[in-house]
Amino acid sequence: MPTDPNVLAGHAGNDDAGVYRLSEEMAMVLTVDFFTPIVDDAYDYGRVAATNSLSDVYAMGGRPVVALNIAGFPENRLPAEVLREIIRGGADVARAAGVSIVGGHTVNDPEVKYGLAVVGMIDPRRIVRNTGARAGDRLVLTKPVGTGVLATQLKAGELSPAVTKTLVDVMTTLNRDASELMMQHDPHACTDITGYGLLGHANEMAENSGVTIVVRAAAVPLIDGARDAAEKGYLTGGGSTTRMFLKDAVRLAASVDEVTAHLLFDAQTSGGLLIAVAPDQADALLKKLRTNHPQAAVVGECVDRRDVSISVE
Repeated sequence: MPTDPNVLAGHAGNDDAGVYRLSEEMAMVLTVDFFTPIVDDAYDYGRVAATNSLSDVYAMGGRPVVALNIAGFPENRLPAEVLREIIRGGADVARAAGVSIVGGHTVNDPEVKYGLAVVGMIDPRRIVRNTGARAGDRLVLTKPVGTGVLATQLKAGELSPAVTKTLVDVMTTLNRDASELMMQHDPHACTDITGYGLLGHANEMAENSGVTIVVRAAAVPLIDGARDAAEKGYLTGGGSTTRMFLKDAVRLAASVDEVTAHLLFDAQTSGGLLIAVAPDQADALLKKLRTNHPQAAVVGECVDRRDVSISVE
């Protein structure tokens, strides 16, 4: 474990990114993320991967400023144009976010992989961690869920072009605006929703904060087509693994059907922010969010610790 007192957030906890203090007023936020293709189009894949990579900085309340490309590419199996399109997609997202890509590294790999190593800046006195949620807080989710089941259906060649576009639009929506708005409303805790699913990441927040999170299943927004995909059996292995792992931490009410349960555990890519704010801040934050995140919703609240971390009602 780091012993440097300037390491304000490191691998010892479950924070979304590391934080290193440079001065009393300035710190760096550091994160890295990359994964295999989740969509067929190389340019869109680059955009999704870059958007996802930047998200951890936004979840901490920071502002990403520079990044490095990380890529694995089967140089003898695919044309170089595919890699160029992936990197072009990442560059376009970085440019839109005000982030400078200053270099990177590519290795020969039998499976395509791409992402970014990101450095952001933050005021060390205003770091938003996933540890500060309080009983009474409302939980605001900024994006709908369902990317996992839809990506699975896409890989099977069964997703319509219209729903594919919606899926890509959700996954390439930066969490920048949501993060900036969050910081105007004194957030107590935040995390971004990625591979551990909504309930997996909520569980981390509950455990780290010493509260129980009550999730209102009917309030959780879904991407158009996600319920249909789940009903057809396009389920993610990651979601099923998380559900099994958290079987003693999550209590599902009898009224929560199996499809809904799968969607709440569904492994996400480039999902939204889950923000814990005081009750008197939730409505104002939600109203501002819906300008650019029309499906943002209050999906639950924090209560005094019970015998489980998550109660889905």
